[in-house]
Amino acid sequence: MSLLELEIARDAHPVDVIEQVANSNDWSFERTGDDEIAMSVAGLWTDYHVSFSWMEDFEALHLACAFDIKVSEARVNEVLRLLSLINEQLLMGHFDLWQQEGAIMFRQSLLLAGGAEPTSRQVEVLLASALDACECYFQAFQFVVWSGISAREALDSVLFETVGHA
Repeated sequence: MSLLELEIARDAHPVDVIEQVANSNDWSFERTGDDEIAMSVAGLWTDYHVSFSWMEDFEALHLACAFDIKVSEARVNEVLRLLSLINEQLLMGHFDLWQQEGAIMFRQSLLLAGGAEPTSRQVEVLLASALDACECYFQAFQFVVWSGISAREALDSVLFETVGHA
């Protein structure tokens, strides 16, 4: 059995859809090429650097969301433990460590195989879920990198939920 390569004609380039969504939401962005768009989004804890890339070979829209925490060599193993603990809990997407850069990022893809077109709602949900994950776990990364506490302690401290009203 062989797989056939089909040329799929799309009504719009998937990155064009993201640009339209960014315009309609007054998000500042930079179109860095035909297949990529970058934006900076202010979060509660930090600013997030978001990049959407169209990967034609896979028919996938890839989102990468990075933030400004540099992992020193001394903390790499504990950050990797934290990544593993966090990724166990995520339904979609995952966190990665780019060791050569010492950068942590959240990555997720939207598959659009067979010529499927992304909707503005899909783009908004893709971005919102990435930002939610980053906001939820950002402090845990800070605790491990800057405070030197263990991955388990850092995760437990950010997942602490209060009950009731003050």
